[in-house]
Amino acid sequence: MMAKMVDVCVVGAGRAGMVHARNFRWHIPGAQLAGLVETDSQRASESLGELGMSSEAAFGTLDEALEKLDPDAVVITTPTFTHADLVVVAAQAGKHVLCEKPLALRLDECDRIEAAVADAGVVFEMGFMRHFDPPFMEADRLLRAGKIGSPLMMHSLTRGPGLPPPWANDPRTSNGMLAEVNSHDFDSVRWLMGCEVRSVFARAAALKVPELRAQYPGFYDTAAVVLEMESGAIAVVEGLCPAGYGYDARAELVGTEGVLVVGGLAGVAVTSVRADEGTVQPMFPSWRERFRQAYIDEGRHFVRRIVEGAAEVSGHRSGRRALEAVLAANQAIRTGEAVRLPL
Repeated sequence: MMAKMVDVCVVGAGRAGMVHARNFRWHIPGAQLAGLVETDSQRASESLGELGMSSEAAFGTLDEALEKLDPDAVVITTPTFTHADLVVVAAQAGKHVLCEKPLALRLDECDRIEAAVADAGVVFEMGFMRHFDPPFMEADRLLRAGKIGSPLMMHSLTRGPGLPPPWANDPRTSNGMLAEVNSHDFDSVRWLMGCEVRSVFARAAALKVPELRAQYPGFYDTAAVVLEMESGAIAVVEGLCPAGYGYDARAELVGTEGVLVVGGLAGVAVTSVRADEGTVQPMFPSWRERFRQAYIDEGRHFVRRIVEGAAEVSGHRSGRRALEAVLAANQAIRTGEAVRLPL
């Protein structure tokens, strides 16, 4: 007898939402995209057209989708300040949840999410797709095998090619670039170094688009964060958005016995050389191309957790820890002083 397909409803048809929608529509065995929640009717219509789905699969709110569609799982990709309420609604309805980063805007919202998920007994997966990216996974394997000894230092960076949506430029609704762009870095530092953050020091500035500070007080587009880990090791998280030259996500780990370098600037392993162009290596134009397979494998793992009870890779605790580091960094930026964790 064929196992029942896992019906998935994606909430939000923006850039991240459509990555997940396409994956659950065509690339995730054992699951099917059953519906799409989007408040913008034109965007919903265009998205369903691309996905080859009828207008009956579109819903204006999650409550409406839960009532009329009754999916097995929900993928939340809406703006950060909406995450907590949506996760709680989905969990209380008995739906499994995959939530994009950042987990929430505030730590008390993370606690609400944790309580709702625990009370409902549903699967919750945090959208940290680097855990499913082959280069990062291989770095983790080598670290656990002791190939470079004990971690001493780590440098993790993410630079986005262009500005995010307007709401993400406002620290009041997003916690700023360190949350929207660099949440993955804070998570990667904890994951790969194998310990928690003890203190945070940070500096930030608006150097690429300084005019946005008038519209969004506290806006910054360039930041560097120094993390003291509980092991005594040091990590640096660095971000820039908009970088302009393309999407850039890399990490370097120095251990007592060697070094690991994760990722690179080249989008494809081809270099061209011309007298009039010099040496050219194509770059990844966006995060969608760089982590395409990682997003697919993240979705596949989410379904395996639902169907087979596969082990958690990245849950709400990971989301809360990453947010705590972001909040500490923003506090350090405001005060000019190091901030100790936990907050």
